[in-house]
Amino acid sequence: RVHLIKDKDGIDDYLAKNIKGLSKQEAAACRNSYKKNICIDMLRQGYHKSFSELFALIQKWNALREAAGPGSAIWQQPSLEEQPDKLDQLYHFLTRAEAAQRAGNYEEVYNNQLNLAYCFNDSEDKWLRNYFYEQCFNTAQLIKIDGGKKEAQAHANMGLISEEQGDIMKAAEHYEAFYELTLGSTWKDETGRTYNSLACEHLWKTYTVLADKMLEDKQHQQVIKTLKKAFKMAKEG
Repeated sequence: RVHLIKDKDGIDDYLAKNIKGLSKQEAAACRNSYKKNICIDMLRQGYHKSFSELFALIQKWNALREAAGPGSAIWQQPSLEEQPDKLDQLYHFLTRAEAAQRAGNYEEVYNNQLNLAYCFNDSEDKWLRNYFYEQCFNTAQLIKIDGGKKEAQAHANMGLISEEQGDIMKAAEHYEAFYELTLGSTWKDETGRTYNSLACEHLWKTYTVLADKMLEDKQHQQVIKTLKKAFKMAKEG
């Protein structure tokens, strides 16, 4: 049941009770910043999950900044709560995702989460993009009416994250799942390229990198097997 919060004391009480480690003083501070209107609007409309998620992301940004320390790139940037455009995007898509979730429309939840990932594609925002790609991946498992298309797309995006983080084995696992889910499909991306062709390309590139690492470790038999897999994918794609 949606529970509306009508006054500032109610907001402070809700925040203090529902956000781990948040004091009444910190709750009051939430009302005295740019994000005040967004926070109050979310809570008054009953979007408690969206508020909690927004607050957790702001806390995570602050933790990343502290961990990086003075002189780091993130230290020089304004905090998430001081960037109105980003707060507006988060407000818009988080609340839409929450409304869709209440209605059991997981495709729409996924679409809103994916839009958020696309909003944060700049290098300094990659952690936010990755967070929403992970949310998409979780939501995609709940979608049963599209033949696995969104699940395939989510695996491709998770493969990208793993690749960027240097976890090539994990990337290969996601790209293999992407490939399996797209076999026999006619799904295409916005450029008109089939998902299966993209999966093949991701795989032959990933297998080639894996083979290089195996060669460094003198795993010669594995190198041959992996390069054969890379060749098969390159030929198929």
